[in-house]
Amino acid sequence: MDLYQNKYRIPSTRLQNWDYGWNALYFVTICTANRECFFGKIRDGKMITSKIGELAQKYWFEIPEHFPFVKLDEFVVMPNHIHGIIEIAKTNDERGNVTGRDDDGRDAKFCVSTPSPQPPSPQPPSPSRLSSPSSPKNKFGPQSQNLASIIRGYKIGVTKLAKMIDYNWGWQPRYYDHIIRDDISYQRIKNYIKNNPKKWNEDKFHT
Repeated sequence: MDLYQNKYRIPSTRLQNWDYGWNALYFVTICTANRECFFGKIRDGKMITSKIGELAQKYWFEIPEHFPFVKLDEFVVMPNHIHGIIEIAKTNDERGNVTGRDDDGRDAKFCVSTPSPQPPSPQPPSPSRLSSPSSPKNKFGPQSQNLASIIRGYKIGVTKLAKMIDYNWGWQPRYYDHIIRDDISYQRIKNYIKNNPKKWNEDKFHT
């Protein structure tokens, strides 16, 4: 924890020199405040969503309506968090003529290939970065077209109605993100999300 202007702050753990508006697949986890089970409960390995859980699901699938450059992949609502894969897939015009390439010249977006016939046994992915609305301003692309703006819009949308259902409702201020780099990682994370309800008792977010 650093001291800045006589105030302590938590340094950003986002990947440096990476523009979160670049075309890529992002694994995102967002928790409720204090990991309270606002979204429902697990029964016999299946998620039973509450009214707020239904909102969390509804607004997630509406993200592309507000961000046309977004494609959604695997997603699940759990009792106190959500997991989802977001693909940012901007056209050249939407990228503002930004190449969107890594330093080695490859396109930043990972194009999903055909799954391997025998993928490795899935292991719960450990979210690699914890992002926050208070993180330093992105020095790259437009702030309205990056991962943080997508998550912020989603959280606001859910909160507006969730507060009317339960006054104590709230999100954890931060969220976890992981840039999916290859097909093996993609398949592992996709399977992890799909099987999450069945393994709730083993989940690191279980309360």
